[in-house]
Amino acid sequence: TLSKTDAKKGATKNLEEKMLHSDKNVQDRGLVVVDPKAKDIILEHRSYCSKRMKERHFSGDVLGYITPWNSHGYDIAKIFGNKFTLISPVWLQVRRRGKERFQFTGLHDADKGWMKDVRKTSKNIKIVPRILFDGWTYEDFESVFGSEDEIEELSNNMVLLAKNENFDGFVIEVWSQLGNQKQTELIHLLIHLSEALHEAQLKLILVIPPAVAAG
Repeated sequence: TLSKTDAKKGATKNLEEKMLHSDKNVQDRGLVVVDPKAKDIILEHRSYCSKRMKERHFSGDVLGYITPWNSHGYDIAKIFGNKFTLISPVWLQVRRRGKERFQFTGLHDADKGWMKDVRKTSKNIKIVPRILFDGWTYEDFESVFGSEDEIEELSNNMVLLAKNENFDGFVIEVWSQLGNQKQTELIHLLIHLSEALHEAQLKLILVIPPAVAAG
């Protein structure tokens, strides 16, 4: 049983976190080690080098995801936006409502003020919300695969959505939904989507998860 004194000590210990910025990066502070200590992580996890927060150490594209249920991620994107080339808020879903009828949901999560703040501090960053093909049946996919009109309608709708909402493109999660079936048809759809978005000077990023081997 904890006494009042013990509880007070515990509360004090929990507050031992560096809230101020550091003049040194994590390497110079000796924090990049093989066997990090829990106390060092707790003490240092909020402290970063303010002098080098805009420096990039990787020349390729860097994609970061933002989730509506973790508000801290929104702050990280504003503070360290220059370290990313692409930010993907997990906001959107596309549903098929019938022949050549598609509905985009999740726009209530789209934060225009946050988008403006991110672009103000990070001039070259692209905001590319994730789109999940939500509630699609096997028959929905087959219908779209078999109709160039449906593919064109979906492509046009995505371009219009990006233009209307001031998005720079989309991250698409659909690759694993058919369990490695209909891959030729899926690739055909994705090529059409990418061509339509690229023609409108928009980006398309396709998420391809690791293959799952039998056994």
